[in-house]
Amino acid sequence: SFLNPLTDPTKTVFLANVTFSPACRNNWHIHHAKSGGGQLLLCTDGLGWYQEAGKPAQALHPGDVVTIPAEVKHWHGAAPGSAMTHISICEETEPGKVVEWLEPVTDSQYAGR
Repeated sequence: SFLNPLTDPTKTVFLANVTFSPACRNNWHIHHAKSGGGQLLLCTDGLGWYQEAGKPAQALHPGDVVTIPAEVKHWHGAAPGSAMTHISICEETEPGKVVEWLEPVTDSQYAGR
């Protein structure tokens, strides 16, 4: 994936344009916050997937918005045959602890969305 920061998180809410190559996905992760926080995804191009732990994956199409509360384990990435781009919006409510990166999404987890 390719991360293009759009703002400086030390000065404001962090926005980034993120592009995933076909079948590329990030690891499971959690956005921590004492209050507020979490992540918003705004899909802008291609086809992708978003999944919370213990729930079925949902498709992402241009124009889709996903609101991810703080403390929710999840992953997101591109569909097998399509690149996908989204804007990621994260509010850092605990300085220095925005996201906890966890284990990779296995090929079988990805295939079994």
